[in-house]
Amino acid sequence: MGENFFANYFDIAAVILFGIGFSTLFLHRNLFKKIIGLNIASSSVYLLLAAKGYVANRAVPIIVDGIQDSSYYINPVPTGLILTGIVISVSITAFSLSLIVNLYKRYETLDFDEIMKRAAQEK
Repeated sequence: MGENFFANYFDIAAVILFGIGFSTLFLHRNLFKKIIGLNIASSSVYLLLAAKGYVANRAVPIIVDGIQDSSYYINPVPTGLILTGIVISVSITAFSLSLIVNLYKRYETLDFDEIMKRAAQEK
């Protein structure tokens, strides 16, 4: 554990956050907690993409001073992927929460196993 370990602290934080989100997603039976775990895991992926897309001492890809050399600018693709992912994540979260509200109105619980039992009894 030398200098390289602490130079990648964004990567370490992303892995830790993904582990927290992944374990929350799969270990909890409460549907609301599962959605929170999914959001934490997806946010960790955006953090990792942002950390990998950043290059020190480079500018944003907007030509201002007439410099057109690509080695002067950062790559805008990771930023575009992050923004697209955030929009999709918000949409999935909103849709999932609306489904959870409807499931709660119908079954009066947020426990996934209990919902599956009650749904099986309805058939």
